[in-house]
Amino acid sequence: MASSALGSVYLIPTFLDENNLQTIPPYVLDAVKECQVFFVENERSARRYLKLLWKEMVIDNYEWFTIHKAEQEVRDHFRQQLQRGKTIGIISEAGCPGVADPGQLLVATAQEMGASVKPLVGPSSILLALMASGMNGQEFRFNGYLPIDAAQRNKMLKDLEAESSRTGGTQIFIETPYRNNQLIEALVTQLKPTSRLCIAVDLTGPQEFIRTRSIRDWQKNKPDIHKRPAIFLVNGQ
Repeated sequence: MASSALGSVYLIPTFLDENNLQTIPPYVLDAVKECQVFFVENERSARRYLKLLWKEMVIDNYEWFTIHKAEQEVRDHFRQQLQRGKTIGIISEAGCPGVADPGQLLVATAQEMGASVKPLVGPSSILLALMASGMNGQEFRFNGYLPIDAAQRNKMLKDLEAESSRTGGTQIFIETPYRNNQLIEALVTQLKPTSRLCIAVDLTGPQEFIRTRSIRDWQKNKPDIHKRPAIFLVNGQ
């Protein structure tokens, strides 16, 4: 049971594209105004985001902590702030904190302490891509980044495809943007021609691109998405 002396935590979503504040519901600003302390993945971009959201905000009136990989020192600071009864905001670099994000470890700490955790609605590239893909939304798995080593990556792609073929589920993964084109090349050469691949790029941005095609069709027309944020979904056939 939560202690009344404990602080609370808001999980504050941020935009996927900084020119599209419309993806952030108005009630997020109300939560920001309640916060006294922020734990953020990137302090510079988080400060810029909050000033866009709330122009009158005096940034230096708040305490700031950078999450990095939620090292022990950061978690200790987080516990101290909750014990002091502070209202804390957690902000990811993009999208929803706690999802493919180091803020997850701070949320786990809050749960262990019995603090109130309040997730707020905002854009998630994983869910947006899945929604637009036409693939199985009843059963899906987010795999994060694939291995950098080519042989390990190729094996994992085939394993994910085989699991998808067996279960019908959707396999979702991401790549560092400057390796996108290499990943596409691996996908069209390693997967079966009948398997389906969705490539979702620049979600919520003006250059948004979301297409689901068979591997056979992608082989005929491979997109150039070098250095553009993307997410990939595979459904084995």
